[in-house]
Amino acid sequence: MTDSNVQVSRRRFLKTAAGGAAVAAGALHAPFIIAQPAKLKIGLMLPYTGTFAALGTAITNAFKLYVAEKGGKLGGRELEYVVLDDESDPAKAVDNAGRLVNRDKVDVLVGTVHSGVQMGMVKVSRESGVLSIIPNAGAGAATGQLCAPNIFRSSFTNWQTIHALGKVMMEKGHKTAAWISWKYAAGQEMFEGFKEGYEKLGGKIVKELWLPFPNVEFQALLTEVAAARPSATACFFAGGGAVKFVKDYDAAGLKKNIPLYGNGFLTDGTLQAQGASAQGIYTTLHYADSLEIAKDKDFRLNYAKAYKLQPDVYAVQGYDAAQILDLGLRAVKGDVKSQKGIIAAIEKATVDSPRGKWRMSKAHNPIQDSYLRQVVGEQNKFVSVAWKALADPARGCKMG
Repeated sequence: MTDSNVQVSRRRFLKTAAGGAAVAAGALHAPFIIAQPAKLKIGLMLPYTGTFAALGTAITNAFKLYVAEKGGKLGGRELEYVVLDDESDPAKAVDNAGRLVNRDKVDVLVGTVHSGVQMGMVKVSRESGVLSIIPNAGAGAATGQLCAPNIFRSSFTNWQTIHALGKVMMEKGHKTAAWISWKYAAGQEMFEGFKEGYEKLGGKIVKELWLPFPNVEFQALLTEVAAARPSATACFFAGGGAVKFVKDYDAAGLKKNIPLYGNGFLTDGTLQAQGASAQGIYTTLHYADSLEIAKDKDFRLNYAKAYKLQPDVYAVQGYDAAQILDLGLRAVKGDVKSQKGIIAAIEKATVDSPRGKWRMSKAHNPIQDSYLRQVVGEQNKFVSVAWKALADPARGCKMG
């Protein structure tokens, strides 16, 4: 190699080395690119068609309202919703829940309204270990004998909604009662909750009357109520059945002499259709109109602004489903895989709810106040706290 070639090669090397050094220096001063965590996938398995469509919509609306109040995030994580209409069909429940968990890979499963569908969801939740929140269905088994660390409720058990009613009726001097409801799982659980509370205080159930779900031919049974002459009647009906029952009870001339009581589902969402027949009826439930709670006033205002509707008990339960998830995620800085940390945080939290502050039982069901309400106009007006911090007994729950 000639001297001139050596000099050219040396110049090239120095130039290349200088360029490489410049690139390296630039890399040192370049901003770090931090990968954003993937969006948290929330599976909303709720009824969006059929009888319970309004309930599924209210739960979804309020869940999203809470998220909006937190800047569109829970525990600092942005969300992606996978929405599935469960059609209130128990036969499809396992397949639908399995699809959300195994195909769509949701991080959290939220649902549902119908207790039969809930049992299918509980099966999938227990088998997969996916974090699950029940925003309505009251089937006792979900937080009873089938309880699991990864399953939480933001709602109630059937037993819990009506247990305080016996105490209310005894305080009002009704020492004998007739019971009437649909003969199916929810009706039976409601009856057990009422019976336990009523008989413990000395009340006597003089007549048990049942009809198949969703039959609404009440006339023959109302004749039996009249013949039994109880001091009052306790019942469980909801939706269209509740509308017809309240109107038929009044039309039969029973309301004046044998007052009618029930849990709140008798008059929630049904008052307009029941009209004058519902006036004065007392019910118990974990939510009421006209609560003197600052959180509730804000919630009702914000919900009405967002959706041009007044919220109900179903909306409150949806709102709190998002809230307990947020409490859990914040404790682990949004890491949904840190399930033990999420569970521990929810278990020890006090939830600042529109219904009033509540905490989670060991079986993962709300320990909450049961309110006495009375129908006044088109409101289930708050009267008093019927039972402070009422906890479901969660019989059969063995949390491993």
